[in-house]
Amino acid sequence: MAKSLVDRLLASDEASVRWRTRVGVLGEDPDKPANRRLRNGIRTSPAARRLIDGHARLQPRTYAKWRGGHWVLMALADLGYPPGDEELAPMRDGVLRTWLHGHYFREFDADAGPRAGPPRASGIAIVNGRYRQCGSLQGGALLAVARLGLDDGRAADLVERLRHWQWPDGGWNCDRDREARSSSVYETLIPMRGLAAYASGSDGRPTDRRQARRASRLAAEVLLTRRLLFRRSDGKLIRGDWVKLHSPVYWHYDVLAALKGIAEAGLIDDPRCADALELLERKQLPTGGWAAEAKFYEPPDAERGSRDHVDWGGVDKGRMNEWVTVDALTVLAAAGRLPA
Repeated sequence: MAKSLVDRLLASDEASVRWRTRVGVLGEDPDKPANRRLRNGIRTSPAARRLIDGHARLQPRTYAKWRGGHWVLMALADLGYPPGDEELAPMRDGVLRTWLHGHYFREFDADAGPRAGPPRASGIAIVNGRYRQCGSLQGGALLAVARLGLDDGRAADLVERLRHWQWPDGGWNCDRDREARSSSVYETLIPMRGLAAYASGSDGRPTDRRQARRASRLAAEVLLTRRLLFRRSDGKLIRGDWVKLHSPVYWHYDVLAALKGIAEAGLIDDPRCADALELLERKQLPTGGWAAEAKFYEPPDAERGSRDHVDWGGVDKGRMNEWVTVDALTVLAAAGRLPA
């Protein structure tokens, strides 16, 4: 791999980029004293402080896009924020109160008509024998709690709910159309990551972790049977915007987010990832690194307001974006395909 590209990432103002380069790209020991100090530095990094302080100032609703506690905790988890920070406990409690509310433990058969069960707002609908629930909600909370070392015992409840709602093909879908028979990649990617994170941790019972790992591997099949991007019927690209690189992706989906999730699930060596990996390799800029080709966030703007606390580097198809680049290199490192 070109030394100049690594040097550029190691010179980043963001401790997260530097730490993820050392551990995820170069494969250094995360417990090495220098790397532990570097990770602890993420607490006071510009991106982390804007996320945490912005949330404290605005006190948005849990799921407010993209400033609520749900999104802030997920972003901190992706930054590699050090685990066990009690400053985040109130935000965790708000997120878990939301996604473990009694609503998510009630269900009704929507096919039997309105008199057969509670109103839609008071339970999870079962349509044509399948639970219609957005798995990305509980999946995102699980990912954040597991990665951030904030599990107080309730993460197992998130695992239980996700497994309870899991469709026969391995994923989740909140589409209430009776004819919807396949899981949604949008609703499956994040739960897959959350279950993998929980399975790889030390919290919870070993049985729960084994069940989470099996559920994550089953969920991965939703992506892998489509080679992450392509229709199973004719092999054509499913959506053109999936080949564009974004950071952050939030609940959306693109080739890099899919590869990142599959790598976290320990399946990046599956041959069905080859086409997506080759696409990612082709996107490397001539000057090195990878660009953000599109975005889902709105940069902070005090006068207009915005949907995010952080400016994640903007969109410029000819300029390297640090966040996209460190993700791309981490995936390629896991696949044994780092560029020369």
